[in-house]
Amino acid sequence: MAEELLITVSEFETRVAKLAGGAVQELHLAPASGYSLTGNVYIGKVERIIQGMQAAFVDVGLERPGFLHVRDIEGPRLMQAENGDTADSPDIRDLLHEGQRLMVQVAKDPISGKGARLTTQLAIASRYMVLMPFTDHIGISQRIEDEAERGRLKALIDEVRQEQGIGMGFIARTAVEGADREAIELDLRVLTRIWDKVLEKKAGAACPDVVYEELPLHIRVVRDLTDPNVETIRIDHRDTYERVRRFVDEFIPEFSERMRYYDEERQLFQRFGIDDEISRALDRRVSLKSGGHLVIEQTEAMITIDVNTGGFLGNKSLEETVFRTNMEAAAVIPRQLRLRNLGGIIVVDFIDMEEEEHQRQVLRTLEKAAEADPSRMRIEGFSSLGLVQMSRKRTRESLIQQICEPCAQCGGVGFVKTPESTCLEVFRAIVEDARVRCKGPRQDYLIRSTADVVDRLLEEDAEQLKRLSDQIGREISIQLEPSCQPGDFDIVLVQPMRKPS
Repeated sequence: MAEELLITVSEFETRVAKLAGGAVQELHLAPASGYSLTGNVYIGKVERIIQGMQAAFVDVGLERPGFLHVRDIEGPRLMQAENGDTADSPDIRDLLHEGQRLMVQVAKDPISGKGARLTTQLAIASRYMVLMPFTDHIGISQRIEDEAERGRLKALIDEVRQEQGIGMGFIARTAVEGADREAIELDLRVLTRIWDKVLEKKAGAACPDVVYEELPLHIRVVRDLTDPNVETIRIDHRDTYERVRRFVDEFIPEFSERMRYYDEERQLFQRFGIDDEISRALDRRVSLKSGGHLVIEQTEAMITIDVNTGGFLGNKSLEETVFRTNMEAAAVIPRQLRLRNLGGIIVVDFIDMEEEEHQRQVLRTLEKAAEADPSRMRIEGFSSLGLVQMSRKRTRESLIQQICEPCAQCGGVGFVKTPESTCLEVFRAIVEDARVRCKGPRQDYLIRSTADVVDRLLEEDAEQLKRLSDQIGREISIQLEPSCQPGDFDIVLVQPMRKPS
């Protein structure tokens, strides 16, 4: 399927979209303040060791200290490999101490108020290879399935590595499939020079300090998202176009002829409908062509996806209607996960199917649609409850977390209290307060709340309000308070009004 890469740049942001068959598959947004921290290498200081979690908090100069677990420390992993023991890890107190200077890399961006996830297992990526400076292992991407090609690459990398006198490990990325010796030699030389510069900067670095920064977004996406299916790379900013063009000419010259400078009057994302797609990706409901729909909910613990037939009635039987809806949903779900950058644990509630063969076909469709996703994904079969459990690697915030913030009215839960429930709370609060103050000097009550609550107290609940006033022997008045949010109210004690003589 033909793919396009669109890069739009302004002085305040950079946005990237990858299209396949005209449909947006992936979005990357970066404000002027920067993109993802994933891949950056820092000199940090161990602030605190948490023995019960076998983890440490490391200050790397970010807003919050990063989190480093014992299994993400290079030493224990190597020791386990040598001993053949993966069950027991060394005590983190034997590896780190507070105040220790440490070189770490960001494995996951800070997400939802949590600090960055850190690792000492450093990895620096280029177009075709990933440098692993603290190992001598040679690995091949699992997405390269041809055994002959895997063998060729491993032998070639090892041969080039020995010729250049490199004693470090490498992982061949998916893009290296079919690459010649010259391309691999160039990649290894570039990565070795980068590592030499990291070591030089480390020697004179303060603590905390950054010693290696990943490429800017417009270069990183060209490096990572270009594959043989990408027919065009469009960029609407002249300076950015020139920088990307130089990178492409040097490292992926086969894409030089596919570069296009976009200088039309209509904005790039508007022309291809990307802005509309972003708006739809913020909606929890996703319509299916058949008339069914998905409901995607993002919570702290997991992502839940509910499949519904909606307005699709079918024309044969209930089982056939359900099967067709589930098949369409299975083909759409991986794209939605990638588009919204949703990761972690994902639970899909497909509509119940009676036939096991239908379940198998839905699962195969889901797996096939997930093959295009560069992020690692694991899909389990149907559970006894008819649920499909999945996981998708997450390294940065989801689209909605990048663009939105929790609602000031509902606190991020998606719901606000009704005027009826708020009025009931008001009544309970007045009853309790009057009970406590029954022996004190008389004071009346003033209720301040939103227009909806005031209207209800004056109309539907007016009779209940009068009975409450008679019950406690105090006057209750009402006042509109524009600053109140739905569900909020204030009850103020006021002096009794003097009756005219």
